[in-house]
Amino acid sequence: MTSLGGVEMVDWNLAVATATRLVKPGPEVSRDEAREAVAELRRHAAASEEHVRGFTRLSPADGAGDTPVLVVDRPGWIRANVAGFRELLSPLLGKMQERRAGGPGGAVLGVVGGKVTGVEVGMLLSFMASRVLGQYETFAPPTPDLPGTPGAGGGRLLLVAPNVVHVERELDVDPHDFRLWVCLHEETHRTQFSAVPWLRDHIEAEIHSFLGETDMDPSTLLERLREAVQSLAGGGKPWTAGTEKEEAEADGEGRSFVELVQTPAQREVLGRLTAVMSLLEGHADYVMDGVGPQVVPSVAEIREKFQKRRAAGAGRLDQALRRLLGLDAKLRQYRDGERFVRAVVNEVGMEGFNKVWTSPNTLPTKGEIAKPADWVARVHRKTD
Repeated sequence: MTSLGGVEMVDWNLAVATATRLVKPGPEVSRDEAREAVAELRRHAAASEEHVRGFTRLSPADGAGDTPVLVVDRPGWIRANVAGFRELLSPLLGKMQERRAGGPGGAVLGVVGGKVTGVEVGMLLSFMASRVLGQYETFAPPTPDLPGTPGAGGGRLLLVAPNVVHVERELDVDPHDFRLWVCLHEETHRTQFSAVPWLRDHIEAEIHSFLGETDMDPSTLLERLREAVQSLAGGGKPWTAGTEKEEAEADGEGRSFVELVQTPAQREVLGRLTAVMSLLEGHADYVMDGVGPQVVPSVAEIREKFQKRRAAGAGRLDQALRRLLGLDAKLRQYRDGERFVRAVVNEVGMEGFNKVWTSPNTLPTKGEIAKPADWVARVHRKTD
C-alpha cells in the first residue's frame, strides 16, 4: 500500500465502502428470480464459448482456457475494480510518493488526502457500478471471494446480474435472448485474451507507459479528483450543443477525467491505447451480432433498442458523467471498432482479419481504425 507519512494516498477500503453505500439498489426481484437469472447467465456464458470460438476461429492458448466466470452484484463489481485500479495505479502512486513526499502537496495529501480521495473515487465507482453489464477483468490479482486465472494476472469474466436484469426490463426485450447476447460480447473479450497470450502484457505495458509520463504532485491529483466530483454533483456547466459546448471545451471544462490528467507527452501512448481498445470493443460487437442470428432469435430488436439506449443516456446528468469519465469516447470505440472489423473481414475474410492478433506490430493504429484499407495495405501488403 503506497502511503505518505503512514497515511494512504488513496484509501482503497474507504473507496469500496463509499461506493457500496452510495450505489443505487438493483431492480426488485424475488429470491427465485435472482437465482434463475444467475443460473441462466452462467449457462449462457458456458454456451457462448463454443459460439464465439467457432465464429472467430480463435482458440485459447495452452493453459489459458479456464478463466473463471463470476456472476456478481454491484458491490462485487466495485470490489473487483478497486482491486484492479489499486494494482494498475501502484507504480504512479509510488512515483508520486518518491518525488513529492517532502513537498507541500505531499504534506496536504498525507494528512487528509487518502480519505478524501478514497471517498471521491468511491463516488465515481458508485455511478459506474449500476451501468456495467459485464467486464473481462484483466489486471486485478485473485482473491478468495473473486478468484482469477493463476499466473495470468487474475483474469476473470464478470457478469453483473442486477444490471442485466435492469436493462432487459428497461428495453422490454426477451430476457433469455438478451442474457445470451450480453454473454456473447463478454465471452469475446475472454477469448481475445485467452487466445492472444501477449495481449494482456502489451496493454499493461502501454498503461504503465502512460502513467509513467504523468508529472503530477499529490495535491494536483486531489484537485483533479475534486473537479470530477464537483461536476458529478452538478457544479459544472451542462453539456449543450453548439457554441456553449465549444466554449466549455476551449476553457478546459467539459473534458473527460482522462483528458484532465493527461499531459502532452501521453497523447501518443493514449492514441495507441485508443486504437487497441476500439479493436477489442468493436470486435466484440461484431461477433455478438454475427453469432446472434443463429442463436438469439430477437437479436435485431435487441440491437436496435440497445443502440438507442447506449446513445441517449438517461438524461443531462448521465450525459455529463459519461463525458467526464470518458464514456463518450468508449461509445465511439464500439462504433468505430466494429466498422473497422466489418470492413477488414469483408475485404480479407476472418482468417485475414485474425492477422491482427499476430503481434503488437499488427495491431491497427488510431488512423487505421478510421481507414481500414490502410491496415489491409500495411499488413497484407496490398495496394488499391
